[in-house]
Amino acid sequence: MIEVSELRCLAGRGIEGDRFLDYKPDYKGQITFFADEIYQELCARLDVWHKPPSVFRRNVITSGVDLNTLIAQEFEIQGIRFLGTAECSPCHWQDGAFAPGTEEALQNHGGLRAKILTDGVLRVLG
Repeated sequence: MIEVSELRCLAGRGIEGDRFLDYKPDYKGQITFFADEIYQELCARLDVWHKPPSVFRRNVITSGVDLNTLIAQEFEIQGIRFLGTAECSPCHWQDGAFAPGTEEALQNHGGLRAKILTDGVLRVLG
């Protein structure tokens, strides 16, 4: 994963430069989101403070949003429309990438998979 300050979302296709750009028609994971709050809770629960949220291989880190409530919902971020399609299910490899117990701890909190409905650029806010 490469952390960037902005990314270009392409409607129905994915993220410019991403390995899943134009992956397959109607792909439900054109972009993925992960909540910073979940990351912070996981760091505290597993006592891991030296690994960034990018280790989870999600495209966008959010704050202040319950991502599970966006499944099957259209939503907008920075003028770009998305359709939440499913939870990003946690995977066994995360136990090695972050810490043992990560996959279990992320059950029902693995992030959000979404389709990109309109073109635009997402930028890091800070």
